[in-house]
Amino acid sequence: MPTIRSKRGTRWRDLAGTLVALAVVLGLATSVVRHVIDTSISGAPSARTAANHELVANAAGPAAKPALPAPVRCKNCWHPSVKESWQIQLSSTPKAPFLKVAMFEVDGFDTPASTVIALHKSLPGRGVVCYIDAGTWENWRPDAKKFPKSLLGKPDGGWPGERWLDIAKFNGALSRIMTARVQMCRDKGFNAVDFDNVDGYTNPTGFDLTASDQLKYDVFLANSAHKLGLSVALKNDLPQIPKLLPYFDFAVNEQCFQYAECLSSQNNGFGLDEFVRAHKAVFEIEYRLKLSQFCPAAARDHFNSLRKHLNLGPWSQSCP
Repeated sequence: MPTIRSKRGTRWRDLAGTLVALAVVLGLATSVVRHVIDTSISGAPSARTAANHELVANAAGPAAKPALPAPVRCKNCWHPSVKESWQIQLSSTPKAPFLKVAMFEVDGFDTPASTVIALHKSLPGRGVVCYIDAGTWENWRPDAKKFPKSLLGKPDGGWPGERWLDIAKFNGALSRIMTARVQMCRDKGFNAVDFDNVDGYTNPTGFDLTASDQLKYDVFLANSAHKLGLSVALKNDLPQIPKLLPYFDFAVNEQCFQYAECLSSQNNGFGLDEFVRAHKAVFEIEYRLKLSQFCPAAARDHFNSLRKHLNLGPWSQSCP
């Protein structure tokens, strides 16, 4: 079984990544190499300020407002309650006896249908979420050879075997591959999909991706999941929450309390609290903070927060 690394939000929060985005926007450089700064080394506040949030969100100018397809409704999809117990385990396959939580997120490829069935049987009504990567190519996945080389960009720094995808060209091979992945999730009995790395436009991908490109791709992913009867989570791409909220059923986030970016009041008008106001759940993970440092705020903001190790194994602590 391949080891699945935690896809932490730090890939776009680190200082070097911020300098890359600023350099490209301001025209100060044409080529910048990003070095990943692991948050397990430094607990310093993110250099990604509210001003930079606004800069990234508006980087595409008028092109960031494309005519989007209407949201595909999914009346019979599973929808988590705003307040919900949960667990996420990606680096290994969960074994019985399972935690008695209402939502369980696992790796879509590595988790067999028998485990998904067992998770459902052990707690009727439990939602089981299928984790798949939608923004980077992973060389160990069984469908890796189906990706045309023209879609593969720069390595995703710090994650061996991964390269960014040209999501602007999703109409074609990429859409077929992602649709097949969602079908896999459905066929295994999952209730929902969590698409990771849907924030390529804020990273040095090797492609000239815009906020508009990302917006259209994210909408395609959400509508594809709904067409197949699965609910869908938004991971990352916080600046475009106001536009994406009608398409996504809940959110999964990492470290928004550590980096003070949970709320609209912290980000010049966009935040995960928009999901709560729309009666949609927010599932949130912290790696460095102690429970006492984020649980009071999580309760106030109606977030479902956990403390996890970086490898997203079975260990977790939940807010009381």
